[in-house]
Amino acid sequence: MSDSEQAFIRETVTTSDGYQLGARLYRPDTGAAQAQAKVIIVPAMSVPQSYYDAFAQWLQQQGFIVATFDYRGIGESRYGSLRGFKADILDWARLDCPAMIDFIDAQLPDKPLYYIGHSLGGQIIPLIPNYKKITAVINVASGSGYWLASSPQLKRYSWWLWFFVAPAALKIFKYFPGGRLKKLGDLPYGAMYQWRQWCLNPDYAVGVEGQEVRELYQQVEIPITSLSFADDALLSRRSIDLLLQYYTSAPKRVFHLAPKSMGEKSVGHVGFFRERCRSGFWEPYVLPVINSG
Repeated sequence: MSDSEQAFIRETVTTSDGYQLGARLYRPDTGAAQAQAKVIIVPAMSVPQSYYDAFAQWLQQQGFIVATFDYRGIGESRYGSLRGFKADILDWARLDCPAMIDFIDAQLPDKPLYYIGHSLGGQIIPLIPNYKKITAVINVASGSGYWLASSPQLKRYSWWLWFFVAPAALKIFKYFPGGRLKKLGDLPYGAMYQWRQWCLNPDYAVGVEGQEVRELYQQVEIPITSLSFADDALLSRRSIDLLLQYYTSAPKRVFHLAPKSMGEKSVGHVGFFRERCRSGFWEPYVLPVINSG
């Protein structure tokens, strides 16, 4: 299918340090000027922006202008081998995310901007220099990655990943070859190294990055709606609460949902963005937030 037949326009967004991000822009049929709001979808660790296509198209059909992107070194923002490629999570938050926020904000300057953060995307909001442009946040399956707070079924896997697989792979390959190992996806050395540090610390990013980052979380005053799922094999309810406790100044609405009670067989950590969740989750939990602006 050619780009002209797709629901999105491929864009290249240049960051302040000159890196070119692969992005997608979804314009409503009525045209961007008629859109009532703009939405940015900020991805989970190693999840390519293509995964969010169905959800982005649905938002587009509701009359919103939507942007998705890949962090540097991931998906459409990866250029060649990751061996020796320098990028960490702070680069994603401090360089990639602000460039994308400025990009989508410029599409519709006078309309509200909504931030939908999946997993990692919801963890890094305070680290984004221009996050105050955001009107409201919807976090999806976003909590602390501290490994001992994870779901019981994940702890054994996490122990093996963080204490054996990740250190060995980084030493040998100089990046994390998740695709080859069938664990996550390929990740730059710095991102995986930093994420491992965070996940081994009871206070996650705050514990590793220090008091300055703790204060950044405390300063966020943007309303946050948190959506999490009882069948998430990666994040426990405790993980969700551990992250939210750092947002001391932000108004919070927290929904910990049981998919089976809502007619869904499963949602887990990534299933929210599948088309089948439209009536059960997208319409009742996403639209009210975006339409409130």
